Amino acid sequence: MTDFGSSTKTLPQTSDLPRHIAIIMDGNGRWARKRLLPRAAGHKAGLGAVRAVVKGCAERGVRFVTLFAFSSENWRRPAAEVGFLTRLFLSTLDREVDRLHRNNVRFRAIGAVEAFGDAVVARIHAAEALTAGNTGLTLTIAANYGGRWDILQAVERLRRSGHQGPIDEAALGAQLSMAYAPEPDLFVRTGGEARISNFLLWQLAYTEFHFTDTLWPDFDEAALAEAIASYARRERRFGRTSEQLQQSD
Repeated sequence: MTDFGSSTKTLPQTSDLPRHIAIIMDGNGRWARKRLLPRAAGHKAGLGAVRAVVKGCAERGVRFVTLFAFSSENWRRPAAEVGFLTRLFLSTLDREVDRLHRNNVRFRAIGAVEAFGDAVVARIHAAEALTAGNTGLTLTIAANYGGRWDILQAVERLRRSGHQGPIDEAALGAQLSMAYAPEPDLFVRTGGEARISNFLLWQLAYTEFHFTDTLWPDFDEAALAEAIASYARRERRFGRTSEQLQQSD
C-alpha cells in the first residue's frame, strides 16, 4: 500500500459521503480463470484493489471500511486454497501494517480468527495494538466471520453478562462484533453476484446496496467513485416518506 502523502488531509464529511462502506470482495477466482492463471494469482491481484479502496476512502474522508476477506463458509473450499489465503493474510499483515500506521489508519479484525492459528492471532493483536490510537479511517477485516455467528455471539455475551429483562436492539447491538462503528451506509459487492452471503446481517438493515459486475482485482479508483456516486443519488428514508424528509430540512 503506497503512502497517502499530502492527500491524507481528508475532505470534509457531507451527507452525500458514506461514513462506513462494507465490501464483499468477490471475483478473484474468475479474474484468474479468465487469464488462465491459478486462483492464487487472483487473490494476490486482489490486494491491489484493497490498497486502492483504502487509499481512496481515506482521502475522501470515509471513516470506516469493512472488507469481507474470509467467511465462515469458506472453509468448504479446497484445503490448498484455504492454506494459501491464510499465508497471504499473514504476509499482507507483515507488509502493510506499518504503512497503515504511518497513514493514521486504525486496523481491526472481526470473526473467529483463532481458527487460523496462533501466528495469525498474534499478528492481528499486534496490528490492532500498534494502530489503536490512530484517528483516521478504521479498516476492519472480517475473517472467519458470519452474520449469524455474530448475532449468536452477541446473545451469548448478554447471557453470560447476567443481562436482566428483555433483550432490545440497543442491548444486542452493543454486543456485536462491530459495536465500535456506525452501521454501514453503503454495501458494495463486486463480481456480479447480488446477495449478501451472511455478511453483517444485523448491521445491513438500512444500508444502501451497490452491486457491480467488476471483478474485485479490477475494482479501482473509478469503480469506487461510481459506487459512492450511486450512494449520493439515493434518498435514505429509514421508514419515513419523502415529504417527511423535506419537512425536516
